[in-house]
Amino acid sequence: MRGARETACMAVPEDDAVPKDDAVPEDVAVPHKRLAVVGQGYVGLPLAMQAVAAGYSVVGFDTDEGRTKRLAAGQSFVEDVPSAAVRAAIDAGRYEATSDPAALARFDVAVITVPTPLREGNPDLSFIESAARTLSAHLRRGATVVLESTTYPGTTEELVGPLLEEGSGLAAGVDFHLGYSPERIDPGNSTWRFANTPKVVSGVDGPSLAAVKGFYDDLVETTVPVGSTRVAELTKLLENTFRHVNIALVNELAMFAADLGIDAWEAIDAASTKPFGFMPFRPGPGVGGHCLPIDPSYLSWRVKRALGQSFRFVELANDVNDHMPDYVVRRVIVSLNRRKQAVNGSRILLLGLAYKRNTSDARESPVVAVADRLLALGADVRAADPHVVEASVSERVRRVECTPEEVAAADLVVLLTDHDDFDYDMVASTAAAVFDTRHRMQGPTVEQL
Repeated sequence: MRGARETACMAVPEDDAVPKDDAVPEDVAVPHKRLAVVGQGYVGLPLAMQAVAAGYSVVGFDTDEGRTKRLAAGQSFVEDVPSAAVRAAIDAGRYEATSDPAALARFDVAVITVPTPLREGNPDLSFIESAARTLSAHLRRGATVVLESTTYPGTTEELVGPLLEEGSGLAAGVDFHLGYSPERIDPGNSTWRFANTPKVVSGVDGPSLAAVKGFYDDLVETTVPVGSTRVAELTKLLENTFRHVNIALVNELAMFAADLGIDAWEAIDAASTKPFGFMPFRPGPGVGGHCLPIDPSYLSWRVKRALGQSFRFVELANDVNDHMPDYVVRRVIVSLNRRKQAVNGSRILLLGLAYKRNTSDARESPVVAVADRLLALGADVRAADPHVVEASVSERVRRVECTPEEVAAADLVVLLTDHDDFDYDMVASTAAAVFDTRHRMQGPTVEQL
């Protein structure tokens, strides 16, 4: 990484190649280049803070004025980015959070990190289109634009490039550099963070690749150049589709194993002892976040549109994982029926609202579907999550804390997100019955997925 090497400008300490996330160094190798990050969510904000730590002056642009006002006040909403880091970046004059497009002027590098949701099963690239049009008004010769948002192969060259050219009058690969680098943010992962996670980089031509690689060399320890933006775009989809398909495999395995009276969790643990040819994935109530419920469908859509063929593995995985909340509700019904209780009128406590343990990220969380189905059946649904603050489920779901009194009062406790904050020994010993979809509890009242 450049920050760890001696440059023509200066030498930096060898023992701190990438400054820590909460530090704003006084002396850095990068001469305060101006970076614009469009999108200040779970991907854009960590990128912005890492760039500040590496010596860039950063404008964090987001159309959500509530989000930018919160960031401008030094308040982070992402667990991996402490508020102290945001405040330090602001106090140093190196970070500005704004919803004003005029603040994007004079950027040297711009990175697009906006959402790419599905709309009626089809890719919705409206956020990328808007970001490209906004940046095009401020694009200058010699600047570099990088797309990080997950999307189908061809988006950078077929959509982003033409929009930037149309709005600026400049030519990609001639007047400005253009590339793609898939995000690899893993919320809550304390081992693999932004700086030490290898970064795949690409460009629409050789000079663009060099510019994109040079930028990320300032931020991360390892960059992985590939031959085209399409390869980089496919790389991201391959990574997430691999996880999606394997999670679907163990989810379906868990359902069949339960019917056969076999402990699927024990079988997975036993298989994990094989030192080659096996990678453990574990079942759960469904998939969530922005990646797994959405990204593989971008690949399936592209294959269908370009080749007229179905990507059968993706479609099968979608079917299995999308129906896991239904299976969880069926198991809830069976558990209550076994004790001669109906769902209608039963008090059910859901533990966890986030899609991933130890995070506040509730995007596309399968818990929402579970809660909605139980409400439709007449259940009195309550939910506890020490991380998720913003409302993510129906207003009819009462938010509570996971106290002994609340656990004891429930007819059934359903563990959906296994945050470390929960007292699992207390829950297992206090609850009348527990349905554990994450294999965190044992005991006579506990039933596993």
